[in-house]
Amino acid sequence: MKIHHIIGGTLCLLAFTACSDELNYKEFNNYGKSYVFTNFDNTVGFVSYIYGMLDYDFGTYGNGMLASACDEAEYAWRSGSINDFINGAWGPSNAKANIWNESYNAIREANYYLSVCDQCDFSELKFNQDYLAQMARFRRLKFEVRFLRAYYYFNLVRQYGAVPFTTTVLSEAEANRLERTPANEVFDFIVKECDDICDCLPADYSRLGNDAAANETGRASKLAVLALKARTLLYRASPLFAGTDNQELWHRAALAGKAVIDSCGKYGVKLGKYSALWGVDNWKQSEMIFVRRVGDLNYLESSNFPIGVEGGYSGNCPTQNLVDAYEMKTTGKHWNESGSGYNPEKPYEGRDPRLKMTVALNGDKGWPAYNTKPLETYYGGANGLPISGATPTGYYLKKYLDVSVNVSATNSNNKRHSWITYRLGEFYLDYAEAVFKYLGNADATTAEFPLSAREAVNTIRAREDVKMPALATGLSNDEFWQKYQNERMVELAFEGHRFWDLRRWKEGSKLASIVEMHITKNADGSFTYTRRPVQRVWSDKMYFFPIPQSEILKHRQVNFPQNPNWE
Repeated sequence: MKIHHIIGGTLCLLAFTACSDELNYKEFNNYGKSYVFTNFDNTVGFVSYIYGMLDYDFGTYGNGMLASACDEAEYAWRSGSINDFINGAWGPSNAKANIWNESYNAIREANYYLSVCDQCDFSELKFNQDYLAQMARFRRLKFEVRFLRAYYYFNLVRQYGAVPFTTTVLSEAEANRLERTPANEVFDFIVKECDDICDCLPADYSRLGNDAAANETGRASKLAVLALKARTLLYRASPLFAGTDNQELWHRAALAGKAVIDSCGKYGVKLGKYSALWGVDNWKQSEMIFVRRVGDLNYLESSNFPIGVEGGYSGNCPTQNLVDAYEMKTTGKHWNESGSGYNPEKPYEGRDPRLKMTVALNGDKGWPAYNTKPLETYYGGANGLPISGATPTGYYLKKYLDVSVNVSATNSNNKRHSWITYRLGEFYLDYAEAVFKYLGNADATTAEFPLSAREAVNTIRAREDVKMPALATGLSNDEFWQKYQNERMVELAFEGHRFWDLRRWKEGSKLASIVEMHITKNADGSFTYTRRPVQRVWSDKMYFFPIPQSEILKHRQVNFPQNPNWE
């Protein structure tokens, strides 16, 4: 592991240069302190480089999203590397180490920046007209970097459990003598960092006054810090990390979730339309807390638009498991509950509106916009099997895809895409889970927690373009927990949560199979819908990723065990 400081040779401005009010990501190579701290632009550029390693999942594994490694989706192409997760073909020598490599690169650079930034005052630039505004931004950068370092450590612990940990600049030899620090100690560090820096960052960059970062978006904020703390404490209290229920841990998680909700209310962050969570302007939506803008592109569409549509390559196809999670709009019941109102001849009618916003269904028109024919995902249809690469599940993906993008040969275009790191909707759900576990009842409230778990979930269900029936009072704990898990699966679909939720709940057995929907068209034009279960490989060792074998070898001089059963 290379935690020692190496800054690479060229300065390359990456995406997001079109709008001056956006955070620019930059890449630095082979420059040390004398270059990075020569002027404000170079310093800000170096910090932006650390931002540039923020994760997003528009197809991390050969166009495969983590949704296709859990029960949200199935990847249409059998050769896709994402399928290693579900067929058992991964391990220390095929460790899926993106997060390990990127996070430690970012941590290395963060440690370097924090080791030298307090030695600089740019006094040689004090007669510049914008000196005070630039210094206001510079003094805040170290708190942004501390947030980023804590964020990258969270990603590492979530994926690996105990990890090598340092906040200092190390040589390569020193780094390779680090042992693994227990996960909960790293979690405690993250929480303390969040507490220490929270009041040092603005909640709103548009109100900074004489500050060079005024109106910039995409930077760490007070709300992002609160969000990182809340998510960290939720994971800390969950079975994978806590073992058994620990009331004090759930109490802390509930308080942190409430702090996010309350602070969002104070600063005007509020729930809006579900359909506005993706698209070119999703980063502007009132619900967003922290967004990782990726750039103007169309590969997300080309690698997920349906086979049979010009330029479409198929890809991450929602499962029947996910479709089943969308309740009936009128009754709020699951499709297979008595009195739900479900019509087996029209299985997608009358469902939770989020279904048709998330999933492209057989018969859908105008998906994507340049497609002039209804989707035919049935066997023998224009977008169905047995065409190579056609959806194996009967469905295609909509969420995060821009319907206006054209990937045809003659009219292709790009649109801006942004990955949701934190949004308010998540934290109503995080709070609901924590306060339910702490108070022991979905309807319980206290002076400390006046919003019940059930009411928090109902806040999500009541959003403007969803308006699902409220969960009733008096649910048993088991009934509420099932409803809660279902709501979380629906609301956060394809946002990178389900893969980790099932792990932190220690419910990995749900990953051992999925259900496909095989659709056939009858002579009279009606359709027959047949469920087909598909087995996948699951082992409890998969709760954590294997440490890359190369890292095990580098650390062979110290106690550096592989994760259990990955040896």
